[in-house]
Amino acid sequence: MKSNNSEKVKRVNQILSKYGIALIFVGMVILMTLLKPESFPTARNILNILNQSAIVGIMALGMTLVIISKGIDLSVGSVLALAGVVAASLSQTEAASIKVFENLGALPTPIAISAALVVGVLCGLISGGLIAYTGIPAFISTLGMMTIARGAVFLYTQGQPVSKLSEGILFFGSNVFEVVPVPVIVYAIMIVITAIILGYTRFGKSVYAIGGNILAAEVSGIKVKRNILLIYIYSGVTAAIASILFTGRVASVHPGAASGYELTVIAATTIGGTSHSGGIGTIWGAVVGTLILSVLTNGFTLLSIDPYWQQIVQGMIIVGAVVLDMRKNAKKA
Repeated sequence: MKSNNSEKVKRVNQILSKYGIALIFVGMVILMTLLKPESFPTARNILNILNQSAIVGIMALGMTLVIISKGIDLSVGSVLALAGVVAASLSQTEAASIKVFENLGALPTPIAISAALVVGVLCGLISGGLIAYTGIPAFISTLGMMTIARGAVFLYTQGQPVSKLSEGILFFGSNVFEVVPVPVIVYAIMIVITAIILGYTRFGKSVYAIGGNILAAEVSGIKVKRNILLIYIYSGVTAAIASILFTGRVASVHPGAASGYELTVIAATTIGGTSHSGGIGTIWGAVVGTLILSVLTNGFTLLSIDPYWQQIVQGMIIVGAVVLDMRKNAKKA
């Protein structure tokens, strides 16, 4: 009898360990549906939640690879801002009263997007290169990049917002058929791409191996330095893609844009079950973690709760997620 009970407890613990974050998300949705049945479960609000989660969610995909590899990227918010102002400056129309380039009209949108991606790649290349080839801790390297990129934003714009943008760039903040937000579509595409990269490629397996045991990864023939470089480049690219969506949504990029986003991105990834001990994490966990934060924000707004409480609750959720992760790893050890 005791054996049966212990097996049941063990099975329940396994289910909670594997699907706990999804159950929390479902519980939040059910709770909000009961509290606000007239506004929360509507199609419009659901699309709004997905739209709100897209920008942070895309960056969380890149951050997932970083944290699985036992790293951290504190620069994603500043990289988003830098890539955003570069793309916006190349998309300014003649109607703009304050222009970054006085004699330059709006360039074709693919050029603006390409410029943003180049910024993301370069930032990731520098951060990853310092980590891989000099041994500087990821925290220090990306903290430096965060500061440099933010300073570059203010220098590039002279502290002025970049506005009056072309229709091509504004498309990325619009709705397809006036229903589905473009950011949601791009987010869905990026989820599939990143899931394939992490789950079905040699590079993805290397990410897990590096995070699990970097010395063992080197011994097994994995090119650790090159892969670390690629991990941070991908994080920079996801920040650049998010910058295009951000620019399209707000139709103007301020030098202080996306300040603090890096903390929200790390929170979403951590809540989704990606372990800071390295070697553990999934793309779907990052997606659910991002949705939890979006539902939390949306719920607080609908319930007219002071937004400062959201920060307190978010912090408690992060600490709880890390404590559970530590306990889980301790049991495995």
